[in-house]
Amino acid sequence: MITPSDYLSAEEISRLRAKSQWRSVWMVAHVWGVVFGAMALFALWPNPLTFILAVMLIGARQLGMAILVHDAAHGALFHNRALNDRVSNWLLGYPVLTETKAYRVYHLEHHKYVQQPNDPDIGLSAPFPITKSSFRRKLWRDITGRTGFKQRGAQIRAAIGAPDMPLASRIALFRRKMGGMLITNLVLLGGLSAIGYWYLYPLLWVLPLLTYYQVITRVRNIAEHAVVPDNDDDFRTARTTRANWLMRVFLAPYFVNYHLEHHLMMFVPCYRLPQVRELFLAKGHGARMEYKPDYRSVLALAISKPEPAADANATGRTAA
Repeated sequence: MITPSDYLSAEEISRLRAKSQWRSVWMVAHVWGVVFGAMALFALWPNPLTFILAVMLIGARQLGMAILVHDAAHGALFHNRALNDRVSNWLLGYPVLTETKAYRVYHLEHHKYVQQPNDPDIGLSAPFPITKSSFRRKLWRDITGRTGFKQRGAQIRAAIGAPDMPLASRIALFRRKMGGMLITNLVLLGGLSAIGYWYLYPLLWVLPLLTYYQVITRVRNIAEHAVVPDNDDDFRTARTTRANWLMRVFLAPYFVNYHLEHHLMMFVPCYRLPQVRELFLAKGHGARMEYKPDYRSVLALAISKPEPAADANATGRTAA
């Protein structure tokens, strides 16, 4: 694993790791502002175009919440760890059915063993490259909600425990695993119902979470580690992908595209990752750093496996 002090001065490291409390407050406010703004857009002008736009905006902000939970898992949201975790859970993680402490334990293992056989995320990148038809099937499962339903179903089954467990134990398990998630989603539903727009919860919270959020999460996972050039070189085990303003709105919020820089300095707040990149480039490491100019080029690499040849007998062709 790379040691930042091998490449940067103590002053540079300290400056990059500095947290801005107000920047974190702004990001939390921004993510919810976009969600409620998109809901208001559809409520005021209900039509297919505003509905699709709202689903995409909200799904991208749901990913944004997961990204900010990721920052909190590294202790990079607020100085105070208790505040860091409470804000992360109640305002970011629980609404999208995730929990900071459990994610932290899992995710730090990923950083420890990135792209190695015992990396808990290796299954997200190991299958690539894949064929175009395989990728289309995965996207269809995502956009139709099948992936989301499967994941949420597994999560609920784990939370309710085995049938032979005592009822009190199952209730305690569910409360521990999903109690906060249930409360925050009921608050969201209740708040929308109180102002006469209860239907926005299933249409513009649950639906994006089960569909568009799944699509862009898949693309994000592919961009970060799939088909990287060297699983043993710290500068090449993760990838940074350039994201223009449109991609930042609909696919890569809150600097998530700077993934290599995050692995180089994992305790740096997300808004300082561009500065990490600038420093490493200025010190002459650009040629070593895995980078793609856009998401199109990443996907082209990830779905470059040829389709299997059609069986001659199946197509009616026989030898002469």
